[in-house]
Amino acid sequence: VRFPEDLEDENTTFNPEFSHQVFGDNEVAFGYKGLKISLYYIAGNLSTLFRIKKSKVNEKFDCVEADDVESKIREIIPPGFCTNTDDFVSLLEKEVNFKPFGMLLHTYSVHNEEAGEDITYQIYKADMTCPGFREYHERLQTFLMWFIETASFIDVDDERWNYFLVFEKYNKDGATLFATVGYMTVYNYYVYPDKTRPRVSQMLILPPFQGEGHGAQLLETVHRYYMSSPTVLDITAEDPSENYVKLRDFVHVKLCQDLLCFSPGKLMQGFSQEMVMEAQQKLKINKQHTRRVYEILRLRATDMGDAEQSRSYRLDIKRRLIGPYKKKQRELAKMRRCLRPEELTNQLNQIDLNMQHEQLEESFQQLVSDYRRVLERLAQA
Repeated sequence: VRFPEDLEDENTTFNPEFSHQVFGDNEVAFGYKGLKISLYYIAGNLSTLFRIKKSKVNEKFDCVEADDVESKIREIIPPGFCTNTDDFVSLLEKEVNFKPFGMLLHTYSVHNEEAGEDITYQIYKADMTCPGFREYHERLQTFLMWFIETASFIDVDDERWNYFLVFEKYNKDGATLFATVGYMTVYNYYVYPDKTRPRVSQMLILPPFQGEGHGAQLLETVHRYYMSSPTVLDITAEDPSENYVKLRDFVHVKLCQDLLCFSPGKLMQGFSQEMVMEAQQKLKINKQHTRRVYEILRLRATDMGDAEQSRSYRLDIKRRLIGPYKKKQRELAKMRRCLRPEELTNQLNQIDLNMQHEQLEESFQQLVSDYRRVLERLAQA
């Protein structure tokens, strides 16, 4: 909400992707008809209005009570929220005083077709010592429950957390205001003897801003922030989603493509220790992720219409993909020697090999498809 009229504007409304953490696995609020739960957030400081419209069903359900919906929502949103629209609008008038928390790291622009102009965004690094940030973060993290499937609130008293925030700058009545776009939390793990390994824990771009490139800007800014620190070993992520992996691939390839070790000539010679060292030392990218960068950039350097180049690329990728299959095959072979007759062992081994080849080819084709999408996005960047 930026203006009072936004309260009744369906175009500024968005729905949760998940509600199982509040309403159970079936995502059902039992015992109501016409139930409508509305949460409104002021665009900048995220002051909250909670409204609920409900009508309980009168029939008896074998002494089963209707769900206490209000209590479930109150468990998520921090105290101090409004339940009265007038109170909320009066807070909206004070929004001009809100300023982003922490240290400005990066400013960028995105062209908005609808507005016909470039809109400015800024990324800040904050921590709990910033006045007012703790309360703001309590409101901000409520979005996680609705948009990240396995989200949980973090221990903000642990000083090893870093917070990176994205804001939009906009004008209202001649004044410059800021709207919350999204954020990332990063935990700094200790690595013996004198390093740290920042691990991305949560990352969320709010739905009205998704698909505009803010996630890539945020992740690249975080990498650039840690690059300058000699004590940082590399950057990882906790239980990354499929979408995050695609985003990370894009950012890593964008950062690595200009390194000398990823020149087309060196790519065609195969994956090297030089790539691992340079990507880790200069960009804080670990070996596993560097290998994916190599595979994506080698695909770009490979003429897949050339039979020899295509075959060389396919074999190079499959040699990596086959590792887990070979390990599984060795384990199964040991078990069968103990548990199965010899003639049956050979037959089962052959079945497994056929299945292995099919799965390997399927994995390869899926990987190439994903890599092509990264390269398409890179070409448009």
